[in-house]
This record gives sequence, C-alpha cells and structure tokens, in this order.
Amino acid sequence: QVQLVESGGGSVQAGGSLRLSCVASGITYSYSGVCMGWFRQAPGKVREGVATINNRDGTIYEDSVKGRATVSRDNAKKTVYLEIYSLKPEDAGMYYCAGGFMSGDTCSPTRPRDWFAYWGPGTQVTVSP
Repeated sequence: QVQLVESGGGSVQAGGSLRLSCVASGITYSYSGVCMGWFRQAPGKVREGVATINNRDGTIYEDSVKGRATVSRDNAKKTVYLEIYSLKPEDAGMYYCAGGFMSGDTCSPTRPRDWFAYWGPGTQVTVSP
C-alpha cells in the first residue's frame, strides 16, 4: 500500500520561508518515474496545484509561486520537497503531497485532482502578517 507523509509545516511570518517534505513508502515500481506534486487548500477554497516534478517534464509551478518556490526530489530517499520563499498570507493553507503516473501525460500541477492516485494527509502552513 502506497503511503505519502508530509512534514515541515508550521507557522511562519510573512516574508519568511518554509521547506516541506514528503516521504513515500510502499511504491513497488520505480519511484523516479512517478509524477510528484504539491497542492494546497485554504479554508473555503478549492484545492489548487502548486508545483510538480518528474524526470521527463522537469518542474512546473503555479503562477502565484513562480520565482519564489523550488520543488525538488531525492529519488533514493523517495522524498519530494517544496521550498517557498517570501511567504505571503495567501500562501497559508493545508499543503498536500500527491503522486501519480499516466503514460504520455504531462506531469503538471494543472492536472485534475483525480489524476493523482496517491495523496498524503497534509501539513498545515500558517503565515502571519
């Protein structure tokens, strides 16, 4: 059974930075081929894609974090990271890690939620003004 577990959330002041981690377990095929993504959901809002990464398509960022976020992965550790700099109050929310694979499809944060087969329980990020 595949499990994703996020960590690294917390309370940060605006302008600060945060590094989130997501460790995968139970993946019996090549982790390096899995599209890994980060999503976030603020209270009362729809869950939105933040960034994705895979070997073929590289990294793709949602417009609101472009230039101030870095998604990376360590395939040996089956871990994906998300660092966000210059945090804004609107960056607050529950951050989820997701994993999926569809041959031929681009790994992108614009993929619908059900494209990703695996989800973590989330880690909360709070940004104070």
